[in-house]
Amino acid sequence: MSPRSRPAAEDGRTARSRATRTRIARAAADLFVEAGYAATSVQAIAARAGVAAQTVYYTFTTKSAVLTAALDLAVAGDDEPVPTLDRPWVHEALAAAPGEQLRRQAEGAAAVFARVAPLLEVVRSAAPADPDLEAVWRANTEQRLAVQRVFTGALADKGALREDLTPDRAADIALALLSPEVYTLLTGARGWTPDEWTAWAADALRRELTDLPPGPGD
Repeated sequence: MSPRSRPAAEDGRTARSRATRTRIARAAADLFVEAGYAATSVQAIAARAGVAAQTVYYTFTTKSAVLTAALDLAVAGDDEPVPTLDRPWVHEALAAAPGEQLRRQAEGAAAVFARVAPLLEVVRSAAPADPDLEAVWRANTEQRLAVQRVFTGALADKGALREDLTPDRAADIALALLSPEVYTLLTGARGWTPDEWTAWAADALRRELTDLPPGPGD
């Protein structure tokens, strides 16, 4: 093999490996939501993904690792290895004026929850009986809190955070308001549209975290 052809072959293998990983994660996400985590076997995931069960084990090692990958894929909306805080919508929100930041923050959360909330509900409901899922739920909560800390830190830097709040306490409040549990309750059981939830969430963030007057932006 020539020096020129080796990188292309390696890139092709990497692309195929990532495509297989993504196909397995998406198949698993569908099955976890349809049947529940405990009732979904690795064999069922493999069959849905069109691969051998051994391929699932080789790629992920454990079923909980498949779940983690499925969550990451749903949060991102694609299989690009770009963390949430490096996503364009986050950069745009952080660069905006305070009121616009809160609006973009709520819109971003709504877009993520539209993809991931059903899967997170599977994790949350099963976590008390499964140590692996409890660890996955705890890690996801910590990740969401870390994102909120960046947002509330930005509000503080812009002089928009309420004087009686620290960025950490504000992040706790934002974590509660922009939680998958609240999103699922309002858009599912209570029949709100995603747009209604987004408008409410942006207004709730404004009222709870800032002294900004009501309005679409600053």
